[in-house]
Amino acid sequence: MLKVNLESDYIGLRLDKALTFILPDKSRSTILKMIENGDILLNDKPFKPSTKGEEGDVLTINDVEPESLDVEAEDLNLNIVYQDDDVMVVNKPKGMVVHPACGNYSKTLVNGLLYELDELPEINGVLRPGIVHRIDKDTTGLLMVAKSEEAMKSLTEQLKEHSCKREYIALVYGEFQENRGRINVPIARSKLDRKKMAVDKEGKEAITNFEVLKRYKGFTLVKCVLETGRTHQIRVHFEYIDHPLVGDKVYGRRKVIGDQGQFLHAKTIGFKHPRTGKWCEFTSELPQYFTDFLNTLEEIR
Repeated sequence: MLKVNLESDYIGLRLDKALTFILPDKSRSTILKMIENGDILLNDKPFKPSTKGEEGDVLTINDVEPESLDVEAEDLNLNIVYQDDDVMVVNKPKGMVVHPACGNYSKTLVNGLLYELDELPEINGVLRPGIVHRIDKDTTGLLMVAKSEEAMKSLTEQLKEHSCKREYIALVYGEFQENRGRINVPIARSKLDRKKMAVDKEGKEAITNFEVLKRYKGFTLVKCVLETGRTHQIRVHFEYIDHPLVGDKVYGRRKVIGDQGQFLHAKTIGFKHPRTGKWCEFTSELPQYFTDFLNTLEEIR
């Protein structure tokens, strides 16, 4: 049984919709069936799917049989940087969605992992490859994958405690006077557009540290070190300080350059191995499209 205190992100939102975010591995139809069967309760009572969340609400999600993952295994030639019996580190390419969803039921990272993995850990009542964290479709770089329930618990706890190391490289608009900085403003789901995140004083703590790596005319290359891992955190934070990511079609306020999406790469990931306790750290090179554009900027400096 799982008890969930309703977060500020979901207050005022229909609970059946909020639950699709709270239980991302459950389909909308499965969530509706769970509500109907009383497997999910609101303040220990049954409720209608259309009920809107209020401050102080508590959702109780009872144990249910694991839901099979109705997704095809596909050989996507994943770039596996490292793997052992417990964990895998994958270098995700641009344009690959992590989880299957409406309109993306094939060629996702999950499809590729189903091909690569012999066994699937059961997480949150669903049999699935052990995705510990996500990066956006158009963000490239390293992801941790758990290959057992025990590894999932360990890596998830490390993320929760902010003891993992996650470094990103981003190209942003504008030129910084400072060489480094710390963005510490909370983030919540946007009240105007539920598909977006936004800076919100009632949101969750979000901290991004950055260091200037190189300055170009009108652009800056930065290294970002995350202390927290909120959805779209880097993209939202840099938009907030008026240095949106180059190529960001959602949070960028300027004309989008090219069709590559945001210039954001998860370069380094580090964690304590869930079985041995030893520190593991991996890095990856910038993708070709990223370095090509940086070379173009060098020519116009």
